Amino acid sequence: MKRFILLAVATVFFAFQIAVATAAAIELDEDIRTVPLNEQGQTTVLSLEQVKQGKRLFNDSCAQCHEGGRTKTNPNVNLSTVTLSGAEPPRDNLAALVDYIKNPTTYDGEIEIYELHPSTRSSDLFPEMRNLTEEDLESIAGHILLEQKIRGIRWGGGKVYN
Repeated sequence: MKRFILLAVATVFFAFQIAVATAAAIELDEDIRTVPLNEQGQTTVLSLEQVKQGKRLFNDSCAQCHEGGRTKTNPNVNLSTVTLSGAEPPRDNLAALVDYIKNPTTYDGEIEIYELHPSTRSSDLFPEMRNLTEEDLESIAGHILLEQKIRGIRWGGGKVYN
């Protein structure tokens, strides 16, 4: 009898978890999923599939150095939109972030750092970048821009907020 009760409680618990996880995905309405596309001010709406794919790819390829939007190697440069907009060239839109993932430069844009920072250009040095398609790069960039909208100051804000 005791096993039956524990089984029933576990079933209810897991059913509740599924319902909560589904509700979280629904909360990402079109307004939240709208991110800047380019420097000309155009926007794009990320699909729910892009959101899911972007999070997975970011966690697989980027999170070891950029967990929570921080940059472990340089805490002064994080992935918040404020910081990204201050870069040269600005990296606060989807196209600019995709370009950066292909050809990374220092924050001031002066020096190429593809041998130090994972990029599709240096996939021989960084195997996690080898199989990323253009759509994958757009999903990763979309995730970076979306997280700022979802997590606010906690995205890139350091250990205090995570």
